[in-house]
Amino acid sequence: MTTLPEATPDVTVTVIVYNDAERLPRAVASLRRQTHADIEIIISDDHSTDDTPEVARRLAAEDPRILLLRLPENSGGCSAPRNRALEIARAPYLMFLDSDDELPADAVELLLAAHREREVDFVMGAVQRVRTDTGRRSTWMPHLVAERRTVEGIEADPRLLFEHLSTSKMYARTFLDRHGLRFPEGIHYEDQLFTAQAYCLAKEFTVIPEPVYRWYIEPYADSESRSISNQRHKLSNVGDRVHVQRLIDAFLAESGHESLREDKDYKFLKHDFRMYAGDLPYRDEEWLASFAEIVNPYLATLAPGAYARLPRAERVVLQLIREGHLAEARLAARGLGHGVSPRTVTADAQGRTYWGDTVPQSPDARRELDVSDLELDTRPFPSAQFRHEITELTPGPGASLDLAIRTYDPGLRLAVGPHRACLLLAPGRRLTVPFRLLPVRPGVFEGRVHLDLATAPLPIRGFAGVRHPVLRIEQQGMPHTALLLAPLTFPTVTAHIAYRSGTSFHQVTVEPEGRGPGRLQVRWRPVGVTARVVRPLARKVARPRVRRAARLVRSALR
Repeated sequence: MTTLPEATPDVTVTVIVYNDAERLPRAVASLRRQTHADIEIIISDDHSTDDTPEVARRLAAEDPRILLLRLPENSGGCSAPRNRALEIARAPYLMFLDSDDELPADAVELLLAAHREREVDFVMGAVQRVRTDTGRRSTWMPHLVAERRTVEGIEADPRLLFEHLSTSKMYARTFLDRHGLRFPEGIHYEDQLFTAQAYCLAKEFTVIPEPVYRWYIEPYADSESRSISNQRHKLSNVGDRVHVQRLIDAFLAESGHESLREDKDYKFLKHDFRMYAGDLPYRDEEWLASFAEIVNPYLATLAPGAYARLPRAERVVLQLIREGHLAEARLAARGLGHGVSPRTVTADAQGRTYWGDTVPQSPDARRELDVSDLELDTRPFPSAQFRHEITELTPGPGASLDLAIRTYDPGLRLAVGPHRACLLLAPGRRLTVPFRLLPVRPGVFEGRVHLDLATAPLPIRGFAGVRHPVLRIEQQGMPHTALLLAPLTFPTVTAHIAYRSGTSFHQVTVEPEGRGPGRLQVRWRPVGVTARVVRPLARKVARPRVRRAARLVRSALR
């Protein structure tokens, strides 16, 4: 550990790191360029075994504000490196940063200004999520940070329990010390417990709408990566998440905040459980049985009002899991959040409609599996719910595919007889492939379509990206467009195509989506001269300065 400077900084920012020598410099650089420069930076190394210690020493040598802290052994989590840094932090205000993320340049300035404007226990701001594969940026939980406000206790806005990150906040040191608030060690999902405690213990905290944290998301990261969010396939991960919920429940009861229990339960169902629900179609029977064994005892303790606040499709999945109908739960989880209908529904004598092919027996099951509120038989046709599934996928010559498609119409919205349909795919201008859906039995239609990806109208500059075909049906002049579910597994098909009369070269890959609803996924990757010359030139032409010059030339020639 390095020698501490004399002067007391305004803010201490702790960067926790473990075996992340590659990204640590980026995180630290974001702190060194803060517009409020009077900060202390503690690099807290959880006993890394790669080049992280050497990189950290180099960074400390470049900036006297940086202190190094190395734990004597690996703790296996985020809590210990943060807590050890808290022991030596000298500033009256504290922040935390993970080594794979960044702070926007004015984050410290904005949060500190809010603290100085009004004495509160902590200040929180917006979190900007950045996808590492596409660079796309979005705000996490934007409705919670849409306006500047001071909240007088979490009961004034329990929705904030959804924003459980410890890293989006600047804490007053006196607040943490007064309550002995530290990160729980020896558990995962420690942020959820720490933040729930902070919310409940704080008399006042301020919310500002400006981005104060940049969170890098790796949606296709290796499942063995350091991020526990990418390890949902591990049953131990499920157990860890349930364990921390029980700890939060105990804290709420002990601290006199039992009134928050329904809101907290709703957050668990809507956020935590929902993350696993989307993965259920990809889990085998043994995993599903173990998953149900872990979660069902806890689900039984949750407030009934929390279930009632969920969308119907999520309530159906939860009920099927609780009843042990795991194969049906896997089926119901396909397309969650995308308006995908059940394959079949059943009506009782009173006209109530239920998920599946039988009327549920128990009152609880009838309440949760009642899909009458989906209005499958009455909602406007453009927003009707169908289920389109690829039942056969056969590679053809070149880059073509022959697809057999089955459409389920449990609300009987489609008239008896053939229907015009088409597949839509838009890597540039839209490719439309018409076909016919023929009736098989009431509520079920089938069709076959030949999709030739060599005919896709790519732009002149080529195309690099992913697209998912959708299915459109027309009835009485009204269109309905919905996603197309693919088989969960099938052999990947790859072809090289020379588009635009042999001048635009691409590698095209057709594969199962492998996550989420599991759509048919088509990936284009420019190769050859298209990648080396055409796309770099197109990017130069697309620069704002070049576009402005082109507009001036066109204006002068008029």
